[in-house]
Amino acid sequence: MGEDFYCEEALSGRTPVTVVHETEDVVAFEHTRPSWPVHIVVVPKQHTPSLVDLGEGGEGLLGKVMQVVRSVAAEVTQRHGACRVITNLGAYQDSKHLHFHVVSGPRHP
Repeated sequence: MGEDFYCEEALSGRTPVTVVHETEDVVAFEHTRPSWPVHIVVVPKQHTPSLVDLGEGGEGLLGKVMQVVRSVAAEVTQRHGACRVITNLGAYQDSKHLHFHVVSGPRHP
């Protein structure tokens, strides 16, 4: 895998994903290798390196991403009673494309 799974695989269609929410600029889908019973990933469709490097999309695109994160988090919380929203930076960010994990339940071993 390259440095950007989301552009190279998920958004290109090379790796099929189950979409749970989509707008013109943002897509949320079930993680392809979930670490929690509920594990949804929210990504901008435009390449955006990370939370601290918003690239060309800037804060306007970040606002659109956060609207979808909020919507997905609200739905997961309503269905499951709680959720976490996680993003990673630096060495913790395996795919160099801004993404948020909306998760619920105990982490899989």
